[in-house]
Amino acid sequence: MKHYKYIFIILIFVLTNSCRKVDVVTEIDETEYTDWTETTHSNNVDPDYSVVFEQNKVLRFDIEISSDNWNAMQQDLADNIGSGGGPGPGGGNFGDFTPIWKNCTFKFEDIEWYNVGMRFKGNSSLFSTYQMGNNKLSIKLDFDEFEDDYPELEDQRFYGFKQLNLNNNFDDASLMREKIGADMFREFGLVSAKTAFCVVYIDHGEGSQYYGVYALVEEVDDSVLESQFEDDSGNLYKPDGDAASFAQGTYNDSEMEKKSNEDEADYSDVESLYEIINSNERTTDYESWKTNLNSVFNVDIFLKWLAANTVIQNWDTYGKMTHNYFLYNNPSNSKLQWIPWDNNEAFNDGKMGGALSISLNEVGNNWPLIRYIIDDDEYKSTYQNYLQQFVDEVFVTSEMQNLYEDYYQLLKEYAYAEESGYSFLKNDGDFDRAVSELKTHVENRNTVVELYLSDK
Repeated sequence: MKHYKYIFIILIFVLTNSCRKVDVVTEIDETEYTDWTETTHSNNVDPDYSVVFEQNKVLRFDIEISSDNWNAMQQDLADNIGSGGGPGPGGGNFGDFTPIWKNCTFKFEDIEWYNVGMRFKGNSSLFSTYQMGNNKLSIKLDFDEFEDDYPELEDQRFYGFKQLNLNNNFDDASLMREKIGADMFREFGLVSAKTAFCVVYIDHGEGSQYYGVYALVEEVDDSVLESQFEDDSGNLYKPDGDAASFAQGTYNDSEMEKKSNEDEADYSDVESLYEIINSNERTTDYESWKTNLNSVFNVDIFLKWLAANTVIQNWDTYGKMTHNYFLYNNPSNSKLQWIPWDNNEAFNDGKMGGALSISLNEVGNNWPLIRYIIDDDEYKSTYQNYLQQFVDEVFVTSEMQNLYEDYYQLLKEYAYAEESGYSFLKNDGDFDRAVSELKTHVENRNTVVELYLSDK
């Protein structure tokens, strides 16, 4: 019996250990990937913001891509966007179009990253830039997009970052609105992507070409959640389309694009927000409606964003357009939290009828997150307090004008060097005038806020 007992114990030991997961460490061939180091390329380090998002410096990025890959990316644009102002000859719906990924070589400060994923990005900015015949398109980079094809490069990172955005500063002759907008939101205590200035050179088989000044923007679902929230395991959404308005009758799961926990088809949190904001309780049992709204939505953070966004006149987002924001279900309080996104259209009167007024009186029920919330006296008072705080602490006229001048001096030589076909600037004066307009804009907006608050 003792022998059987020992045999049984040994059998259990063998079976148990055979089921254990064995971690396989991928060996990097240093003769082929000579620049690979743990600090620069591996996933074993925290994102290094001091290198990738160095402030008060213009970074230089060089991209090399085969002519075949480049031509495939161009054909993809032609098939889906075409040349006629609508869906391309392929018959696709531009609103559902995601450009294809191709692999490239990425270089920074004489260090090379290998088989990096590259694709064009954007919505109306991509469409408009392409239709203009302008080559300065926005780019998304993914450093391990092709790890299945190159398993030895599994989990390749750029100083700890998996994805980055190179935004082309569309419709922004100052070349600085994207960066300044994101920085101001974060300075005001809101979650917002880190940004930096950079210049991009691309060689697609005909030599290195200068593509001009870009805004380097952190990816929200890559590192923003991890660095700015205590817990990054919650649902992250990027609403786009009619449902992004949260207006009555618009809810649609497919327009609440999940950026995390994609395999879990659970949209109950954003659906609850839609149902509560449009509930009849708002007119029949107001206090209950307000309590329920606060249980699923961080109203205070939304009002803080709304105040800052309205002051700087960022019209290309909620209140005017059904896109350009994220919602994150913060596990620390189980509330959806607003995260701003895409600021290149900020700091001007805007299009589509102009930016929202400070009073928000013109906003209708088709934007219920503004209209129904701001109609509450308590919330309106909070909004007004945030207006005052924003101009007192962040959007200060003298400080902003100094910042604009500093960035003007930093970017001037790179802006002047932009070339026709790879720029939105017609001449050097476009850049000069745009920066001058920013200096005037901050002064005017502070006056508008002061007049509004004095009459409240």
